[in-house]
Amino acid sequence: NNIQISRQKTERESTKDKIQTDTLELPFFDDFSDSNIFPDSRRWQDDFVFINNTYSVKQITAGIATFDVLDNSGKLYETASSYVFEADHLTSSPINLEYQPADSIFLSFFYEAGGIADLPEEKDSLVLQFWASDEQKWHSIWKAPYTSSDGFKPVIIRITNAIFLKKGFRFRFINYASLSSVNSDPSMAGNCDQWNIDYILLDKNRNSADTIPADVAFTLPVRSALNTFEQMPWKQFRQVFLSEMGDSIIINYRNNDTIKRNVTRNFEITDIWQDSVVLRFSAGAVNIDSGSDVRDNVPLIYTFNSTGTDSALFRIKSSLKTDIFDKKQNDTIVYYQLFGRDFAFDDGTAEGGYGINGLGSRNAMVAYRYKSFMPDTLRAVKICFNDSYENANQRAFDLMIWSNNSGVPGDVIYTQEEMLVQPGEEVNGFYTYYLTTPLEITGEYFIGWRQRSETFLNAGIDLNT
Repeated sequence: NNIQISRQKTERESTKDKIQTDTLELPFFDDFSDSNIFPDSRRWQDDFVFINNTYSVKQITAGIATFDVLDNSGKLYETASSYVFEADHLTSSPINLEYQPADSIFLSFFYEAGGIADLPEEKDSLVLQFWASDEQKWHSIWKAPYTSSDGFKPVIIRITNAIFLKKGFRFRFINYASLSSVNSDPSMAGNCDQWNIDYILLDKNRNSADTIPADVAFTLPVRSALNTFEQMPWKQFRQVFLSEMGDSIIINYRNNDTIKRNVTRNFEITDIWQDSVVLRFSAGAVNIDSGSDVRDNVPLIYTFNSTGTDSALFRIKSSLKTDIFDKKQNDTIVYYQLFGRDFAFDDGTAEGGYGINGLGSRNAMVAYRYKSFMPDTLRAVKICFNDSYENANQRAFDLMIWSNNSGVPGDVIYTQEEMLVQPGEEVNGFYTYYLTTPLEITGEYFIGWRQRSETFLNAGIDLNT
């Protein structure tokens, strides 16, 4: 969510001058499970791809690198157009590859076209290149074949050419993309043409069948432990904790091994503000069949409680106890349950865009239902608008609030005219629209907009929640 995005951006900025310059030794491995938002600067030289856990379908382990048409600030590349252009790069740090062909050096990875988001078109591509240090030149080695379906596919490539078997070897992935809606509706031309990569391994003494890791790992993220919201104000939660507190933690993990494996599932909840563990328990051990995905609904007998009156933050840590030879960085997954001043349904990443456009859509209205469980004051509305081609969606709209009328919007109780679509200042960033006059609310109400044009406003939509 956005508390993690903000924290990660700050950490990345503070370490940019420390990016890996020493040559790495084999094995080179990254499954992106131990980094968030930006690639790990110890392994990678750039930060254009989006490290996340929400854009894919059936990934191998938790964490993927998503290639799209947004730069590292969440904006469309300046070169973006309806013609194919070079978009994201993911470039490894220098690696010592002073080996002989007989050492059986292989690079393997898994890739997916589209995932939960937008499938690339036939003219789009994902390309792998190798760096020849003596020549100071990149060579294209592999290109993803066009596919109209998602799902991860393995690739393994043997490196035998002497021009690459040098100290200072690097490899990189590049996606070539195109904006398909530029001519029909530029406001709809936003982030698109996603490719996902997972489980990159470069090592010696391998063979061509060595594509499946003997690894049990978490896959999808843990979600909010609340019944309705991803986030809600602490004082509101205290009013309805009996009905709003969820009764389970849902975890997703996978056995990537070729044999049945046994894992123990452990959990820990920490009150961050109080710096204390408030719950620790085990869900016991289970056997997992080879190649199978597991979704566990683990009973949770606990209600969030803290001494704070204004806010609270809890860390929910889920971990798998696996065999000693397992890679351990993907055996733990963390979720931060924030109680601040916001109500939110989304998980902080927008995999798609939503809007109304076309003939007759001027004055169209969009409404989103919320509920205040006590008398309260609404002071601002945060909206994540996607960046569109040449800012085509940056049009005016009226911010609207309606009363509830048997489950649908009723009377208009607040209007703030001629607000401007404003994309956030970071990846998946929200823009805050402050109400000129704070509004007293209670019970169900609706928040949304009334359009002043026939333009697709392109509000971010969270496709996996």
